[in-house]
Amino acid sequence: QVQLVESGGGLVQVGGSLRLSCAASGRTVRWYGWFRQAPGKEREFVGVIEWSSRRTYLADSVKGRFTISRDNGKSAMYLQMNSLQPEDTAVYYCAADNGLIWSSRQVAGEYDYWGQGTQVTVSS
Repeated sequence: QVQLVESGGGLVQVGGSLRLSCAASGRTVRWYGWFRQAPGKEREFVGVIEWSSRRTYLADSVKGRFTISRDNGKSAMYLQMNSLQPEDTAVYYCAADNGLIWSSRQVAGEYDYWGQGTQVTVSS
């Protein structure tokens, strides 16, 4: 089993930055991802990191603004978000999976473990 707890969300102005954290406990799995869901919309892929290699992949909508990293010693994953825009407003979720197929990395249903989410609100 894997338990995930997100933190770091909040209210920020346009152009500002936030860093989300995802604390992981239980066994370590291979893939850790970030998704977000805005009101009335489907859950959207943000990015994913392979724990051992630190290989990352980000959605086009956040490339150049967001980065994913992890700290093995703290069993934590991070999402650094810069140049935030109103369209980034959403609940952000941390997810994990061990058997993820690379071609399915953007599919929420492929991840077995989820956190409870943290709200990010960008005001204009």
